Amino acid sequence: MKPISFKRHRFPPDVIRYAVWLYFRFTLSLRDVEDLLAQRGIDVSYETVRCWADKFGPVIASNIRKKRGRADCVWHLDEMVVKIGGQRMFMWRAVDKEGEVLDVLVQKRRNKRAALKLVRKLLKNQGFVPEAIVTDGLASYRAALRELGALARHQPGRLQENNRAENSHLPVRRRERKMQRFKSQGQAQRFVSTHSAIYTTFAIQRHLTSRKTMRTFRDRAMAEWQAASASSG
Repeated sequence: MKPISFKRHRFPPDVIRYAVWLYFRFTLSLRDVEDLLAQRGIDVSYETVRCWADKFGPVIASNIRKKRGRADCVWHLDEMVVKIGGQRMFMWRAVDKEGEVLDVLVQKRRNKRAALKLVRKLLKNQGFVPEAIVTDGLASYRAALRELGALARHQPGRLQENNRAENSHLPVRRRERKMQRFKSQGQAQRFVSTHSAIYTTFAIQRHLTSRKTMRTFRDRAMAEWQAASASSG
């Protein structure tokens, strides 16, 4: 992973990393982060927090993705409608069967071309063809996979059979409401790409783990965050 340079910033790297972590880890607005920092005696404006999130968030997310191991062999694909600048757009999402987000694409259409763009990017970034690709009944997936020669791996099903992808939309829905909707397609793409990598790192299935296991997982997630956001000096 590439160390991050915090040079020419007035605040120490630990403060910047903490602010970015708060913003992407929890459902907080920029002003919420400003208030939390103020309570700790750190006087930072919410606009400064925004600049930190925009500058360092994508770099940290990229470092996290590079450290990730190979995705699972079953992928779940889904799309949801978002309103951006008064325009109806679609947020295409791919997760593996463990619930880890593989990629998110914000696109204007819900057609074969949009599905192709998502699947091609997935295949390029993951470097392998999965054993199965689970989707809902949208015909665009079938057309895209037929063109790529992967139709035999396609498993179209009912809504409940693709709950893994459906549920992965929920954290973004919460953030969308908190942010009072996304302002542009580019801003939405930058945010969800960063958010998905960082949120996945700390996604703990609390109802399925013991307290001891949860603490171990949380410590490991924080160590991964520290390594991905390490200063270059």
